[in-house]
Amino acid sequence: MSVEDRLNAVAKNIEGKVQEGMSEVTGNPQDKVEGRAKQREAAAIHAKEDLKDHAKRVIDRA
Repeated sequence: MSVEDRLNAVAKNIEGKVQEGMSEVTGNPQDKVEGRAKQREAAAIHAKEDLKDHAKRVIDRA
């Protein structure tokens, strides 16, 4: 499941970057805000998955 979550996070990050970039073209500040929020959400998902991976490594060593 971790790989699927990471792939979803990558997709959300790309979506956020595209939306933020389009805001520069359209001049819509709301798109910029929403794009950045999607990128932060993706970063949070990656951080959660990193913590899960670290915990698994610690448990496996014990």
